[in-house]
Amino acid sequence: MLRAVFFDFVGTLITKEGENVTHQNIVREVLRKAGREDLDYIKLWKEYEAESSALFKELAGKPYVKIRDVDTEAMKRVAERRGFDVPADFWEISMAMHEKYGELFPDAVETIRALKDLGLHIGIITDSDNDYIEAHLKALGIYDLFDSITTSEDAGFYKPHEGPFLLALERAGVKAGESLYVGDNPTKDCVGARKVGMLSVLLDPEGKKRELWGDCDFVVSKLSDVVAIAKGLMEK
Repeated sequence: MLRAVFFDFVGTLITKEGENVTHQNIVREVLRKAGREDLDYIKLWKEYEAESSALFKELAGKPYVKIRDVDTEAMKRVAERRGFDVPADFWEISMAMHEKYGELFPDAVETIRALKDLGLHIGIITDSDNDYIEAHLKALGIYDLFDSITTSEDAGFYKPHEGPFLLALERAGVKAGESLYVGDNPTKDCVGARKVGMLSVLLDPEGKKRELWGDCDFVVSKLSDVVAIAKGLMEK
């Protein structure tokens, strides 16, 4: 019997397109504060994304370190190459831009509300610092929709380590077999969830991750499809 549905955050509830705009504006503000608006912010954004992606790839499944430190290190690497200093308030800049430009998938709220109407526990399991996820959810106006929020900071590990998933299940008071996890990363989300016995749903709107669909129990092109999956599991 299904009792809980958990969601990833970036790429699952909020769009990658919105994240790109957010990060571009972070870079623009950093350059403005550093007095280097002569530099091409789009080019530097691409460099920043490459550095950040490489650092986070190394951390998959590893013990938690603050994301603010990882993001700052990525920006420092770009700044050193380009000859400017990263502002001391870089994290505050990052937080402000995330709150301003974050973009929910259009069916995110209706999906969460529909699942809550089924009497399910609705939670988040995400690789995130606590201050970031709380501020971002509040800025989006959806903080109060969740019964629990579990981060890599809480668990001490990054997905796909079992830690974040097991802690979320403990907080919700449900068994792994009574829960569903929705994410956009087959390797981190599906593999991590299935490792502890949770059912997994991959959100793949454009079908770009087809070669990894086998790692997931269900694949959907839009969040609202999760409601039908939940209803089907509840009827079994």
